[in-house]
Amino acid sequence: MAPIAVEVGSVNNGNTQVASSKKHQHQHQQHQKGSLMDQLSDSIDEVNLYLSQNPGAPRPTSGEDDESWRSEESKFDSDKDKTQFRNYESALDRVKQFYRDQHVNQTVQFNLEARERFLGRNKVQNARWTVWEAIEKLDELVDESDPDTELSQIQHLLQTAEAIRRDGKPDWMQLTGLIHDLGKLLCFFGAQGQWDVVGDTFVVGCKPQGTVYPHTFEENPDMSDPRYNTEYGMYSPHCGLKNVMLSFGHDEYLYEVAKRESTIPQAGLDMIRYHSFYPWHREGAYRHLCNQEDQEALKNVLAFNPYDLYSKSDSPPDPVALRPYYEGLIDKYFGSRDRKIDW
Repeated sequence: MAPIAVEVGSVNNGNTQVASSKKHQHQHQQHQKGSLMDQLSDSIDEVNLYLSQNPGAPRPTSGEDDESWRSEESKFDSDKDKTQFRNYESALDRVKQFYRDQHVNQTVQFNLEARERFLGRNKVQNARWTVWEAIEKLDELVDESDPDTELSQIQHLLQTAEAIRRDGKPDWMQLTGLIHDLGKLLCFFGAQGQWDVVGDTFVVGCKPQGTVYPHTFEENPDMSDPRYNTEYGMYSPHCGLKNVMLSFGHDEYLYEVAKRESTIPQAGLDMIRYHSFYPWHREGAYRHLCNQEDQEALKNVLAFNPYDLYSKSDSPPDPVALRPYYEGLIDKYFGSRDRKIDW
């Protein structure tokens, strides 16, 4: 077969057109990239301007903080004499009476009824407040179970949050410190007394372990009930803390509210739910009921506990001065500082 003749000019012309098209595409892409970079630069300038004009606004946290908040020990309390805290032997009579009332009355039956009343489907709507309104309400309360402070609760909350902030912990942990005791609002919602709201928590439905004033459980009706007075009681080995009943109070209540109303991460929710569970995270009790998930929760609570406990000796903070900063965190994790929440 004879070879097919091809015009050289036509091939060159085609290549030229292709090359020209690619050149235009490249120029267009570069123009697009330039426009996007300009937009990004403008956005960064706007953010920096906002932050310079609003020094109290929350800053984004680095991904490097994901584990450092848990692995690095607290620094703010390095010079404090920690033997002066949780001294129940020389506690005021009101503290001793509080724990007697709590240990006698926190039964399985009471806990079932309290959960239905405050957390059940037909629970009473107690109040609709913003987070800061709820914080201000606690200014009327002094915790009868606490041997370490006579300060009002709003001062304790800000002390905790500010200690976490000074140590450079993530903003969600700062907010957790600010709100961790808001469950004490139960005192205003028809609680029978502070004994069903505050104080160290313990597992109901089995023999108590690691509690303060253990002799005061002798009058608790569950201690004469064979269903509840043994090491495991109504539970099975390593069933997990999510499957046991802790004595009802502010921890359990706020955990449910925060889980429903906020985007605080699970670590913060663990801090809220277990921060008063001193028999577990301080005394090593109830390990026979724990599972692997609880080991992670324990690390979270231990990272939080120094800020809750040892900040109580700090000077009273100024709520007015600190409010703008923390309302920025409320905006971030509760949707809006003006959002009313069902408490």
